[in-house]
Amino acid sequence: MLDDIDKRLLAELQQNAQLTSQELSERLNLSASQIGRRRQRLEADGLIRAYGAKLDAERLGLAVQAFVQVQMTRHGAEAAQNFSRLIALQPEVVSAWTLTGEADYLLRVYCADLSALHRLIHEVLLAHTTVARVQSQIVMNQLKQDAPLPI
Repeated sequence: MLDDIDKRLLAELQQNAQLTSQELSERLNLSASQIGRRRQRLEADGLIRAYGAKLDAERLGLAVQAFVQVQMTRHGAEAAQNFSRLIALQPEVVSAWTLTGEADYLLRVYCADLSALHRLIHEVLLAHTTVARVQSQIVMNQLKQDAPLPI
Protein backbone atom coordinates (compact mmCIF):
# COMPACT_ATOMS: atom_id res chain seq x y z
CA MET A 1 0.00 0.00 0.00
CA LEU A 2 1.11 3.52 -0.71
CA ASP A 3 1.06 6.01 2.12
CA ASP A 4 0.57 9.74 1.65
CA ILE A 5 4.31 10.39 1.48
CA ASP A 6 4.77 7.77 -1.25
CA LYS A 7 1.94 9.40 -3.21
CA ARG A 8 3.44 12.87 -2.80
CA LEU A 9 6.86 11.53 -3.81
CA LEU A 10 5.41 9.94 -6.95
CA ALA A 11 3.56 13.15 -7.79
CA GLU A 12 6.76 15.20 -7.45
CA LEU A 13 8.74 12.75 -9.61
CA GLN A 14 6.07 12.80 -12.31
CA GLN A 15 6.44 16.58 -12.48
CA ASN A 16 10.24 16.52 -12.47
CA ALA A 17 12.16 13.24 -12.36
CA GLN A 18 15.47 15.10 -12.07
CA LEU A 19 14.80 16.30 -8.53
CA THR A 20 17.57 15.21 -6.19
CA SER A 21 16.92 13.41 -2.93
CA GLN A 22 17.87 16.63 -1.14
CA GLU A 23 15.34 18.69 -3.12
CA LEU A 24 12.68 16.06 -2.54
CA SER A 25 13.49 15.91 1.17
CA GLU A 26 12.89 19.65 1.46
CA ARG A 27 9.55 19.39 -0.37
CA LEU A 28 8.34 16.36 1.60
CA ASN A 29 9.90 17.16 5.01
CA LEU A 30 11.88 13.92 5.18
CA SER A 31 15.60 13.25 5.23
CA ALA A 32 17.37 12.69 1.94
CA SER A 33 18.21 9.12 3.00
CA GLN A 34 14.53 8.36 3.72
CA ILE A 35 13.61 9.76 0.31
CA GLY A 36 16.30 7.63 -1.32
CA ARG A 37 15.05 4.46 0.38
CA ARG A 38 11.44 5.17 -0.56
CA ARG A 39 12.42 5.90 -4.15
CA GLN A 40 14.39 2.64 -4.38
CA ARG A 41 11.43 0.69 -2.94
CA LEU A 42 9.01 2.29 -5.43
CA GLU A 43 11.41 1.41 -8.26
CA ALA A 44 11.89 -2.18 -7.02
CA ASP A 45 8.11 -2.62 -6.64
CA GLY A 46 7.64 -1.53 -10.26
CA LEU A 47 5.64 1.62 -9.49
CA ILE A 48 8.42 3.66 -11.11
CA ARG A 49 9.19 1.92 -14.39
CA ALA A 50 11.56 4.42 -15.96
CA TYR A 51 12.70 8.02 -16.10
CA GLY A 52 12.61 10.06 -19.28
CA ALA A 53 12.54 13.44 -20.91
CA LYS A 54 9.58 15.11 -22.61
CA LEU A 55 10.67 16.24 -26.05
CA ASP A 56 9.18 18.92 -28.28
CA ALA A 57 7.88 17.07 -31.35
CA GLU A 58 7.63 20.16 -33.55
CA ARG A 59 11.18 21.26 -32.79
CA LEU A 60 12.28 17.76 -33.76
CA GLY A 61 10.58 18.16 -37.14
CA LEU A 62 7.54 16.04 -36.29
CA ALA A 63 4.81 18.45 -37.34
CA VAL A 64 1.95 15.95 -37.66
CA GLN A 65 0.46 14.05 -34.74
CA ALA A 66 -2.38 11.67 -35.53
CA PHE A 67 -4.48 8.92 -34.07
CA VAL A 68 -4.94 5.97 -36.38
CA GLN A 69 -7.67 3.39 -35.89
CA VAL A 70 -6.98 -0.01 -37.40
CA GLN A 71 -9.55 -2.69 -38.15
CA MET A 72 -8.31 -6.21 -38.82
CA THR A 73 -9.60 -8.70 -41.41
CA ARG A 74 -9.23 -11.57 -39.00
CA HIS A 75 -8.57 -12.03 -35.32
CA GLY A 76 -6.43 -14.52 -33.57
CA ALA A 77 -3.15 -14.85 -31.74
CA GLU A 78 -0.98 -15.12 -34.86
CA ALA A 79 -2.55 -12.09 -36.57
CA ALA A 80 -2.24 -10.06 -33.37
CA GLN A 81 1.42 -11.04 -32.93
CA ASN A 82 2.24 -10.18 -36.54
CA PHE A 83 0.57 -6.79 -36.27
CA SER A 84 2.25 -6.13 -32.93
CA ARG A 85 5.66 -6.88 -34.48
CA LEU A 86 4.87 -4.59 -37.41
CA ILE A 87 4.02 -1.58 -35.27
CA ALA A 88 6.95 -2.22 -32.93
CA LEU A 89 9.25 -1.65 -35.93
CA GLN A 90 7.66 1.70 -36.82
CA PRO A 91 9.32 4.58 -34.93
CA GLU A 92 6.43 6.88 -35.88
CA VAL A 93 4.07 4.79 -33.73
CA VAL A 94 4.68 6.02 -30.19
CA SER A 95 1.71 4.33 -28.50
CA ALA A 96 -0.68 1.54 -29.39
CA TRP A 97 -3.75 0.16 -27.70
CA THR A 98 -6.16 -2.69 -28.35
CA LEU A 99 -9.77 -1.55 -28.19
CA THR A 100 -13.32 -2.68 -27.84
CA GLY A 101 -15.74 -1.50 -30.48
CA GLU A 102 -15.38 -1.10 -34.23
CA ALA A 103 -11.61 -0.55 -34.36
CA ASP A 104 -9.26 -3.22 -33.09
CA TYR A 105 -6.27 -0.93 -32.47
CA LEU A 106 -5.63 2.74 -31.83
CA LEU A 107 -2.19 4.07 -32.73
CA ARG A 108 -0.72 7.41 -31.76
CA VAL A 109 1.76 8.51 -34.40
CA TYR A 110 4.10 11.42 -35.06
CA CYS A 111 5.26 12.15 -38.61
CA ALA A 112 7.30 14.87 -40.26
CA ASP A 113 4.50 15.83 -42.63
CA LEU A 114 1.31 14.61 -44.28
CA SER A 115 3.28 12.73 -46.93
CA ALA A 116 5.02 10.72 -44.24
CA LEU A 117 1.67 9.95 -42.60
CA HIS A 118 0.31 8.89 -46.00
CA ARG A 119 3.28 6.54 -46.51
CA LEU A 120 2.84 5.02 -43.04
CA ILE A 121 -0.85 4.37 -43.65
CA HIS A 122 -0.68 3.16 -47.26
CA GLU A 123 2.72 1.49 -47.54
CA VAL A 124 2.98 0.00 -44.06
CA LEU A 125 -0.38 -0.42 -42.36
CA LEU A 126 -2.70 -1.12 -45.29
CA ALA A 127 0.00 -3.25 -46.92
CA HIS A 128 -0.17 -5.65 -43.97
CA THR A 129 -2.17 -8.75 -44.90
CA THR A 130 -4.47 -8.69 -41.87
CA VAL A 131 -5.36 -4.97 -41.96
CA ALA A 132 -8.82 -4.38 -43.41
CA ARG A 133 -9.36 -0.69 -42.77
CA VAL A 134 -7.53 2.33 -41.41
CA GLN A 135 -9.04 5.61 -40.27
CA SER A 136 -6.90 8.53 -39.14
CA GLN A 137 -7.61 11.68 -37.21
CA ILE A 138 -5.00 14.42 -37.42
CA VAL A 139 -4.47 16.44 -34.27
CA MET A 140 -5.03 20.12 -34.97
CA ASN A 141 -4.16 21.34 -31.47
CA GLN A 142 -3.36 19.51 -28.26
CA LEU A 143 -5.35 21.29 -25.56
CA LYS A 144 -3.84 19.33 -22.67
CA GLN A 145 -0.36 17.90 -22.71
CA ASP A 146 0.22 14.36 -21.49
CA ALA A 147 -0.45 14.77 -17.79
CA PRO A 148 0.88 12.89 -14.78
CA LEU A 149 -1.18 9.96 -13.60
CA PRO A 150 -3.66 10.81 -10.83
CA ILE A 151 -2.40 9.44 -7.54
